[in-house]
Amino acid sequence: MSLTVTSEAFRLREVFTISRGSRSEAQVLTARLTMGGVTGWGECVPYARYGESLASVTAQIEGLPDGITREALQSLLPPGAARNAVDCALWDHAAKSIGARVWQIAGLPAPQPQTTAFTLSLDTPENMRAAAARHADRPILKIKLGTPDDMARLEAVRAGAPNPTIIVDANEGWSAEVYADLAPHLLRLGVAMVEQPMPAGADEMLAEIARPVPVCADESCHDRATLAALKGKYDIVNIKLDKTGGLTEALALREAARAAGMGVMVGCMVGTSLAMAPAVLVAQGAAFTDLDGPLLLAEDRENPLHYEAGQVYPPSAELWG
Repeated sequence: MSLTVTSEAFRLREVFTISRGSRSEAQVLTARLTMGGVTGWGECVPYARYGESLASVTAQIEGLPDGITREALQSLLPPGAARNAVDCALWDHAAKSIGARVWQIAGLPAPQPQTTAFTLSLDTPENMRAAAARHADRPILKIKLGTPDDMARLEAVRAGAPNPTIIVDANEGWSAEVYADLAPHLLRLGVAMVEQPMPAGADEMLAEIARPVPVCADESCHDRATLAALKGKYDIVNIKLDKTGGLTEALALREAARAAGMGVMVGCMVGTSLAMAPAVLVAQGAAFTDLDGPLLLAEDRENPLHYEAGQVYPPSAELWG
């Protein structure tokens, strides 16, 4: 078995900003696993918020033993970007080795297109209104917020796009007071869900205040081990493969969340179609799908995912799985 990891950068169409900073390119790591003349691959996006870097994740992957299996991988690496890339490469390799699709060997139904959100990055109210107007024909808009001055941004986006469903992502940027002040306005403006309003580890207040709009855990939810602490505070969990550490745990987390009575959202980091491909399988039947990473790119992989009329389609075998 040969396992390699390479760093690649893909330009964004425009600068993408959240409450923690801005970027002009997607920096990803690509794992390629070759055995028996067949190569499987997977992509991850190391995330500084979780103590990851391109160098640290590369070292994790390169430190894996030869002949790694998907089962052994789950205990050899913690949930995170490194395990994600290798886990997805192992799934891809397994499918290609027998001429099947990943959904078949995982015992899943054939995947169908899913309606996906399109993300508007944090900007001035005027610029966000203009961006909303440009994308007013999309079914779901996701707004990046997370400052004490977000009311004007909310009003501006709704004015620019009267019809789409709106979901809001504060990226841990609000205090309990800011969230409490904004909550009635979220409801008034038809916001369908708010994602991670307060910092992970400082979100206990969510269990004590009214949640007129469903609240989704993102930074507070990584894998099944984090699920129990979310009960009573969150209504939905955002499953991202770079947090779960791959498709294997993402599928398990999806079932555990549903069994716990929580809704499911499937999201992504800013990556290419290769990173989104396995997530499309997890997104089947999700309350919200946010797999718009490739739509933010100026360049993508060969055989990219197909997007049409606000939907993301399952990957071709040429791309992944």
